[in-house]
Amino acid sequence: MSDIAAGLADPAHDSQRLFRAVLEAFSHPGRIVRLSDPPPAAAPLSCATTAFLLTLVDRDTPLWLAPAFDTPAVRDLVRFHTGAAIARQPADALFAVLSPEGTPPIDSFPIGTDPYPDRSATLVIELPSLTGGPERHWRGPGIEDRQAVALPGLADSFWTQWAANRALFPCGVDLVFAAGSDLLALPRSIAVET
Repeated sequence: MSDIAAGLADPAHDSQRLFRAVLEAFSHPGRIVRLSDPPPAAAPLSCATTAFLLTLVDRDTPLWLAPAFDTPAVRDLVRFHTGAAIARQPADALFAVLSPEGTPPIDSFPIGTDPYPDRSATLVIELPSLTGGPERHWRGPGIEDRQAVALPGLADSFWTQWAANRALFPCGVDLVFAAGSDLLALPRSIAVET
């Protein structure tokens, strides 16, 4: 067993503060939200992804980890601090941590159903940065007109998958991009254009 990474210093207050930051990201898609005083990163995860998992994942929300993040240290952190089961297949997960390359298509994860669209997965995608990539424009709820976003490391095929996901609305997955201490949300209701 590896040494278990530290969790939240003050679980009740820290989780509330971090949850508000996640809500801020989802309320304003495309806006980078910097987490103040996030917990230490559980390598190879970023501080932002570690905070997200410690805040939103629990024993009722199975988590799937891309091979790059499926390490003993991450598994121990998740099991000890959240009680979440590690899903064996993407279709069994309600949350997932992905890298831009070598992971399953986003439609491999639960998309919900018409009566229960909330039974879909939320995918956290780790990136080296949330700026510096090709610029795309996001439109939809929470965005006044359109929001310019320049995420690096995502292939054009990813954005094709996103368009197919958005067409499923109100079903479909939601995305969170994480880098360092920063989060940026892409809810299923948002259209992405070049």
